Amino acid sequence: MSYRRTFKLLCGVAGGSAAVVIAAVTADSHGFFGEQRGDVASRWSRFTVLQAAQPAWTPANHTPTSTGQAWDFNWDKRDPSALTNGKKEKKETATEDPTSEQDNGKPKATRNILLIRHSQYNLSGVGDKERVLTSLGREQAELTGLRLAALGLKYDVLIHSSMTRATETAHIISKHLPGVELMSCDLLREGAPIEPVPPVTHWKPDAVQYHEDGARIEAAFRRYIHRADPKQKEDSYEIIVCHANVIRYFVCRALQFPPEGWLRMGLNNGSITWLTIRPSGRVALRTLGDSGFMPPDKLTRT
Repeated sequence: MSYRRTFKLLCGVAGGSAAVVIAAVTADSHGFFGEQRGDVASRWSRFTVLQAAQPAWTPANHTPTSTGQAWDFNWDKRDPSALTNGKKEKKETATEDPTSEQDNGKPKATRNILLIRHSQYNLSGVGDKERVLTSLGREQAELTGLRLAALGLKYDVLIHSSMTRATETAHIISKHLPGVELMSCDLLREGAPIEPVPPVTHWKPDAVQYHEDGARIEAAFRRYIHRADPKQKEDSYEIIVCHANVIRYFVCRALQFPPEGWLRMGLNNGSITWLTIRPSGRVALRTLGDSGFMPPDKLTRT
């Protein structure tokens, strides 16, 4: 049988199956199977076996199906079409535009939130005050500050967790961003947001800690992660320096992923996670734990 005819027959074999069979033809033509080139029946019996070994392909079993719920555009309770504000509806007159009030209440700006994980700190410190940044941690904060400055964005505010390691990281970063307001917030402190799925054996807070920390971190999410106020005219860029658990929980909540999956992500110290929130309520994750601006020997995840 000619190679041309063989190739035409192989065109009916799907995807990777064709590659496997072509390899078999080549090997067989050189006698690697230990049989004569003229043994056509034996050769095609091998083709049958190879085809049978490949998974059957149909469009139906390779088309992803939706397993989640539809996107909730009112996830932050700021969707103009869902807001009533408890006001009584005014009677429309012939000169009033019924859509003008709703249009005036629509957000027009995009919020960009850059979540920074604190730098490496002294793990052996007793209590928060002794858990200060290491010398490497201070280098990491400098690199993060340089990176944020190099992006050339007009930052509106730099908010940080009140814990020592986040506070120190934020102050080092702020040196590279002159004029940007610096604020501290207790809600952003590290904690256990929600029991992770699947569970882990090396870290098991009790139910009370999840109950208390979870409510606080959720409150932080509601305070900082939402679409722009209708009064905001220009796009904003806000920096939040906090902790890995808080950032991972924020990402899951903002993307409407199951929040129990937060511990499946890892973040390097000093890394940048960038969320964009559109006026429509759509959310995009532009970067997750970006630390490519640091030399490999400066990377840590403690």
